[in-house]
Amino acid sequence: MENVTKTEFSWEKKKKRIPRSSLCYTTMVFWVFGYGSLVWNPGFEYDEKVIGYIKDYRRVFDLACIDHRGTPEHPARTCTLEQKEGAICWGAAYRVEGDPEKERLAMEYLKRRECEYDQQTVVNFYKEEDSLQPALTGVIVFTSTPDKESNKYYLGPAPLEEMARQIATANGPCGNNRDYLFLLEKAMSQIGHEEDMVIELANEVRKVLDEGILKERKLVGPPHIPHKKSHMPTLQLHPLPEAIAMDSS
Repeated sequence: MENVTKTEFSWEKKKKRIPRSSLCYTTMVFWVFGYGSLVWNPGFEYDEKVIGYIKDYRRVFDLACIDHRGTPEHPARTCTLEQKEGAICWGAAYRVEGDPEKERLAMEYLKRRECEYDQQTVVNFYKEEDSLQPALTGVIVFTSTPDKESNKYYLGPAPLEEMARQIATANGPCGNNRDYLFLLEKAMSQIGHEEDMVIELANEVRKVLDEGILKERKLVGPPHIPHKKSHMPTLQLHPLPEAIAMDSS
């Protein structure tokens, strides 16, 4: 039998240093346009906020919200977009930049929050100083299909007074519907682009609320004034003597 010399090999793990210049990072960037509560409360981590508008869309209160500011029994009315040639819709665009994980977290949050919207539309975004050339292209915006049969959250248009009554009374886990409208009105004023439709609807809601307060006061009646115990001594009254008839002079 041959003598076999056993050689023991020692496998040594060596760390290979990679020059920093040769590392390849994947940077993800996306923009999302907000025209409702995203204008004042984005709720996710972003890298830049730009005020501007999109073309051929207008803001309408035609979408039901049943899990934030309303319930399935009494849905709130929130914003969606309606296509209209020549219209513009002001709002805010947010840039999310970083690794794929950061993008995933932001988009998952937006999809949960905007769950009533069944479409993600890609639009051009314009800034005030240049209305001919878009400042950004490929901007994501959440929209809804304007069809009650295919989109269960689509309420459609309604008379101003009817919308105001619904907004004045609806509320949900995240607050009441009227605050959503009032905060949007305030946010549009703060970015310098008040919207007549939003102001008109907000004023009509205030009118409904004022009428409700007056009605409650009428039902309750005047305020009750409690009787205070007097510290003055009680007067003892005695019968007067019978009157004596006198002849006139």
